[in-house]
Amino acid sequence: MPASRIPDEPIDLQFSDVLREVQWPANKDEIVDAASAAGASNEVLAILDGLPEQDYRDIESVTQLIGSNYGPGVSG
Repeated sequence: MPASRIPDEPIDLQFSDVLREVQWPANKDEIVDAASAAGASNEVLAILDGLPEQDYRDIESVTQLIGSNYGPGVSG
């Protein structure tokens, strides 16, 4: 799917699509940079930028944290 379509997707699909672009393991800044390069919406970038400063081993480690902070419907 072209990156230009990502901001029009539901937020949970955006997370799934942009997190697939990350080279794992990654720290918060690398995740935000990859999401930005993939064309994530400002809302997704803001949520990712709110992640704790730490290293994440995989998509699951990020989506679990996002899901616990933002409730159901926001997961990979």
